[in-house]
Amino acid sequence: MDVVRRKVYIETSVASYLTGRRSRDLVVVAHQELTADWWANDRGRFEVYISELVLREAARGDESAGARRLLELEGIDVLSLDDRARTMARVFVDRGLIPKKSIEDALHVAVATAEGMDFLLTWNCKHIANAEVFERLQSACLDLGYRIPTLCTPEQMMGD
Repeated sequence: MDVVRRKVYIETSVASYLTGRRSRDLVVVAHQELTADWWANDRGRFEVYISELVLREAARGDESAGARRLLELEGIDVLSLDDRARTMARVFVDRGLIPKKSIEDALHVAVATAEGMDFLLTWNCKHIANAEVFERLQSACLDLGYRIPTLCTPEQMMGD
């Protein structure tokens, strides 16, 4: 009997924590270590996806850091930013659920939702993995006929 693996959309902050220089901030260090642990030990339990947007964001900034992020993302299936996702992201922004200046956050949620992901993995706890934001985004997604994925951090996705 085949086991159906659940689908996970990996947002850019996960790649950043995975490949970033070790921080002096103890909370960031913990996030970096949890991310590395999830990547090494739990990622294989899921079908993982990124989007064109993740690749663009990962390439930004310091050239060598961007190269490290892109190397880790190599071989992961890439989802496109289609009209469904763009329309949904506009609804999130127009309804004030995600600030206009954070349209990329809205696009991550929209792509993962439109593509039927089970989870969206992120360290962005301000606009994405936030219980109050989730509640409002969930309502908007239902209005549009979609089921929003679970928005969570690598720590929340750790196996036994």
